[in-house]
Amino acid sequence: MSTTEQCAGGSTLTPLQVRVLLATAALSSSVGLVLELMLVTQASYLLGDAALATGVVIGSFLAAMGLGAWLSQFITGGAQPQQALLRSFLLVELCLAPLCLLAPLALFALFSADGPVWLGLVVFTLLVGVLGGMEVPLLTRLLETQQHLRKALARVLALDYFGALVGSLLFPLLLLPWFGLLPTAALLALIPLANSALICWLFPVCRRWRWPLTIAWPLAALGASLVVPLGDRIEDSLYDDPVVGRQQTRHQRIVLTRRSNDLRLFLDGNLQFSSLDEYRYHEALVHPALALHPRPRRVLVLGAGDGLAVREVLRWPSITRIDLVELDGEMLRLARRHPLLRRLNGGSLDNPRVHLHVGDAFQLVRHLEGRFDVVIADFPDPATAPLARLYSVTFYGRLLGRLAPDGLLVTQASTPFFAPKVMASIRATLAELHLQNRPYSVDVPSFGPWGFVLAHRPGLSLNARALPFRGRWIDDAQLQRLFSLPRDLQPPANQTVLPNRLSRPVLADYQRQGIWRQN
Repeated sequence: MSTTEQCAGGSTLTPLQVRVLLATAALSSSVGLVLELMLVTQASYLLGDAALATGVVIGSFLAAMGLGAWLSQFITGGAQPQQALLRSFLLVELCLAPLCLLAPLALFALFSADGPVWLGLVVFTLLVGVLGGMEVPLLTRLLETQQHLRKALARVLALDYFGALVGSLLFPLLLLPWFGLLPTAALLALIPLANSALICWLFPVCRRWRWPLTIAWPLAALGASLVVPLGDRIEDSLYDDPVVGRQQTRHQRIVLTRRSNDLRLFLDGNLQFSSLDEYRYHEALVHPALALHPRPRRVLVLGAGDGLAVREVLRWPSITRIDLVELDGEMLRLARRHPLLRRLNGGSLDNPRVHLHVGDAFQLVRHLEGRFDVVIADFPDPATAPLARLYSVTFYGRLLGRLAPDGLLVTQASTPFFAPKVMASIRATLAELHLQNRPYSVDVPSFGPWGFVLAHRPGLSLNARALPFRGRWIDDAQLQRLFSLPRDLQPPANQTVLPNRLSRPVLADYQRQGIWRQN
């Protein structure tokens, strides 16, 4: 069998035909996996529960692949099994193309119309899984003989798994940050069509399918040209104000909206600030710790890639160096280059005292040189396990190694009114490291009461110094009464609140179980 390989029904395949079928299977596997990753990313963005979205998609996809493999046994073809198998394989490719193009757009439309997004997610996942599950047994039967079944199965599975690996790496590293969700969907839809055209060209039994492909190509091109503007229009409808900037990065979806003098930043659909009242949040985050330290010089800021917290730190003349650690380099570039955002942060990220570090704070803090007088943690709310680890005993222990003996640590602590257990758990987590801590809050009109926790080593005597500037909200009188937390912002005394650990990220549950989840 040096020039041909025998296939089902006694016919033969040329080496070129075999290689094309195997390559098609690998490409289809990549497309299917990328599409599933897109659905997970989109569901996490729209619905906010990344863990549940991942579980739903992976579980449904694997179950559907099993169903597709089971259904493939009923494709026999009678006296011409090879033709039936080839046509079925071609039909799988043709069905995959519109799913790639329409599934992400349909989820956006369902969310915009307040429709059943979870149901749509499951349906699309099942359809993709069934198609993917049918491909491997169909292709194996095309290549098999009783003497070479083991070889055929090994080759098909190897290429299929390799394609899955390629897709799982291309999506986060290249497709998502370079193209975004909907352009990636348009690009993916063209791959099954190209596979189908190649199969029709190489296999005479499939040539009568050329006319559907002749129609499919212009339809796909039209759909690809419309999917992005349609998606942008649907996304615009999700926000109350006009969208003035949008960017999909490897880590998140960044959207800027503006109405009059109200500039708002959203990350994965969640409001991060409004320019009308962000000064309240950032003054409360930054200045109490700096005022309580006898003479702060080096400051470490974690998160806060928009440059607003750094803007506040720079108001202290004694500061000689600020190190900012931000996961998303695109967020830093946007904060430095977008005229509206740069005007709001005062060009703080280009100040010579500011040193930028791009990467995961959980890993990077161990490699920073020297010690810091004040550490400011401005991470998103700990709604997921990956975010909750940035509020864990392990992470705070790493920060403690970077903190000067008289240093102070402050972290945002979500809203103590709607999620009181979050602040209580953060305090319990810091207490595990024998750190004294003081909670406080400030009213931010866009968010309601917002909480913070200030921590330090035992034995420090803290006395607030006069502010060297005039704040918009904060002043010396606010500092004196800041740490008197109202009773209704404290969790009930009879509730058990656990510290947050890597092995048990309870903070994510406390965040998700806030009062607003019960309405």
